[in-house]
Amino acid sequence: MHRIAIFASGEGSNFEAIVAACERGALHAEVVLMVCDRPGARVVERAAAHGVESFVFAAKEWASKADYEREIVRRLDAAGVELVCLAGYMRIVGDVLLGAYEGRIVNVHPSLLPAFRGARAIEQAFAYGVKVFGVTIHRVDATLDGGRILAQRAFEYEGDDIAELEALVHAVEHPLYVETIRRLLP
Repeated sequence: MHRIAIFASGEGSNFEAIVAACERGALHAEVVLMVCDRPGARVVERAAAHGVESFVFAAKEWASKADYEREIVRRLDAAGVELVCLAGYMRIVGDVLLGAYEGRIVNVHPSLLPAFRGARAIEQAFAYGVKVFGVTIHRVDATLDGGRILAQRAFEYEGDDIAELEALVHAVEHPLYVETIRRLLP
């Protein structure tokens, strides 16, 4: 069985989708570690409810990004993690983590990259007035929302309700992320 770590900073809906896929056998994998940079985030509760070990930290309590990333790598290695899935992790991955897990870190992004990189992609696309929205799964490299695109799925939306649009994005990204992970794990 493959061993996955999920990094998240907020609600954890993608965490929940991936763990549920593992539990029902849709993925031949186990989520063995959840990493969160926001103590008190809802994803911490979700991890506990599924019995997934968590490493929760506040970046400001560490001397540097390299220091907390060394601790993350130590925990990933100890858990035998094969694939790191970023799922709403709102920190840029640094050299220490990239060096240790190069080619084994993937991210879900709520736009059709290369459009609308960075935080608040849904709001950016909505404000711009696009009519085709989407989700991208990509490998993580040293560029912001860069790296090789692994999967994309688009959908049309002409409404004016940002909450409705966000719900549609989640409805697309959850199954797309699980499908992509399944393809990545032999």
